Amino acid sequence: MSFRRALALAACGLAGGSVLFSAVAVGKQPARGGDAAEPRPGGSAATAAARPAGTGGYWDSNWDRREPLALINLKKKNEETGEEELASRLDHCKAKATRHIFLIRHSQYNLDGRADKDRTLTPLGREQAELTGHRLASLGLKFDQIIHSSMTRATETTEIISKHLPGVKKISTDLLREGAPIEPDPPVSHWKPEAVYYEDGARIEAAFRNFIHRADAKQEEDSYEIFVCHANVIRYIVCRALQFPPEGWLRMSLNNGSITHLVIRPNGRVALRTLGDTGFMPPDKITRT
Repeated sequence: MSFRRALALAACGLAGGSVLFSAVAVGKQPARGGDAAEPRPGGSAATAAARPAGTGGYWDSNWDRREPLALINLKKKNEETGEEELASRLDHCKAKATRHIFLIRHSQYNLDGRADKDRTLTPLGREQAELTGHRLASLGLKFDQIIHSSMTRATETTEIISKHLPGVKKISTDLLREGAPIEPDPPVSHWKPEAVYYEDGARIEAAFRNFIHRADAKQEEDSYEIFVCHANVIRYIVCRALQFPPEGWLRMSLNNGSITHLVIRPNGRVALRTLGDTGFMPPDKITRT
């Protein structure tokens, strides 16, 4: 069956929907590596322009700007005369290890606290943190570090988890604090001023760029790192890492104390092993707020 014939039959309802999708799929695709973004139906041009590169339906292999070719000085590369020397330099820039990123949402906390210092973990929240810490320890992995949000609920969750992982260093950072990463689509019922997304979004994007990337070329062994932070931050990071539209972050739900596991391969490929796992908790211990 010719392409024109298949398309005509699909339009008339005489062929399956899969034929129509196949016909549409052969249309012009975005140029690989390009930063231009076309507004999608229902989305604004401003939103499309603000969308990070690599979220337009194709995989950007240099999403973390650590692709070997991108790390070589272009001027020097063009002056190279020997293929062996160029290959050696490329090999020197290639990542060799896999990074395992465990994103932990903080446990349940006191919602009535007016200031951050008052938003401490509830008794149930402390139980959740114990269960999460026990689960992480049971994996039998050699964790390299725990990086956590400087907010009270994340810091307290980290302290409890770390009891189950003695010797693992803890690092606090403001980059992972909770916030509104980007205006969600579809929009939420309660309105947030654009300034909130503008300010929080830049910080959370900075957290993504700083912490989520392939291993350094000098790293010889696979690493296992824990990040204790917040639902909005984790959901945004997952969207960005998988190169899904980041505006979809609010379409996911994460329980308190849940474990999300991202894997970043040496070639830059990213896989999501688990999202918001709380299967290790008894049902009566699971909460979302």
